[in-house]
Amino acid sequence: MAIVYLCLGSNSGDRLKLIEQAVSLMNLAENMKIIRTSALYETEPWGVKNQNWFLNIAVELKTNIPPQDLLVKLQNIEKTLGRNRVKETRWGERPIDIDIIFYGEEILDTDFLTIPHKLMHKRAFVLIPLLELIPDFVHPIFKKSLSQIYDELEEVEDVFLYGTRRND
Repeated sequence: MAIVYLCLGSNSGDRLKLIEQAVSLMNLAENMKIIRTSALYETEPWGVKNQNWFLNIAVELKTNIPPQDLLVKLQNIEKTLGRNRVKETRWGERPIDIDIIFYGEEILDTDFLTIPHKLMHKRAFVLIPLLELIPDFVHPIFKKSLSQIYDELEEVEDVFLYGTRRND
């Protein structure tokens, strides 16, 4: 069994309901057991700025599903919840996004899947929810804790606990 860390995001449709449904579908799936989740965060878009803000959450999952097969299962959950990768803009609006950030301490780099996630160290919206769960986890490539990686972020997008952001 591996301990896996995922980050989920949604910025179109009923964001909260979509995140809740994705978590529920993962927990109901065979050979996937959610151990715990972070709080929910509302986050500034990264990459493409002119779009709705995201809701994000980190999930700690126990599974014996190999990484590539887990990716397929997670993408099927995304599809079930309305995601259409063919029609969407890269880093644009989407009903649900489920990224594998860490799969134990495994390092994997294929055409379809990179673990640890190759951009996680540049994204506060990934790091802040993960810091809630595993602040001392050491990144298997960078050999730094998530706290250290966060402290070294050069550009930090806005990240608020859900319900605390003031809309200007």
